[in-house]
Amino acid sequence: MKVDVVAVGTELLLGQIVNTNAAEIGARLAEEGLDHHHQCVVGDNLDRIVDVLRIVGERADAVIVTGGIGPTPDDLTREALAVLAGTDLEFDPAVAEALRRYWADRGREMPESNLRQAYRPAGAAFVENPIGTAPGIRIEIDGTWYFALPGVPVEMRAMLDAEVLPFLRRLAGGGGVVLSRVLRTWGES
Repeated sequence: MKVDVVAVGTELLLGQIVNTNAAEIGARLAEEGLDHHHQCVVGDNLDRIVDVLRIVGERADAVIVTGGIGPTPDDLTREALAVLAGTDLEFDPAVAEALRRYWADRGREMPESNLRQAYRPAGAAFVENPIGTAPGIRIEIDGTWYFALPGVPVEMRAMLDAEVLPFLRRLAGGGGVVLSRVLRTWGES
């Protein structure tokens, strides 16, 4: 099974934030024995995100996307997946209620912008976020599975471990495990 990784965020593209998710996901895919040959970063632009997702989807069996599923107007991954799938976004009232509870449990009123996180492309499933507010998205488009996860590393990691890697393991039929060892030497000629 071939798995590619796409990081969405202009802040990553411009070097304002280091993409630690890429290293973590790459290492985890290797541990799972899943083929991982490509990673890329794309800025917060709907057309460019759709183009990148289309390109990687043509060569991969699964694509893990980090970033772009938060509550702000530049979080465009969910819209890009809907465009790629040729479908509309659907509102999920149960997710909206869970978001309201999340904020209420912290004694705060939910910003209305957070309701963006209750939308997903028609036919997609949400991936539970046990730590933050942004649920992930899982959708199959033209035979390729796409997983959209938050760009926040601790949230991404929790969702990768709990949902994405087990799902990929099942798809791959168990796969093999890649073991590696680093040997460091010096002074030899």
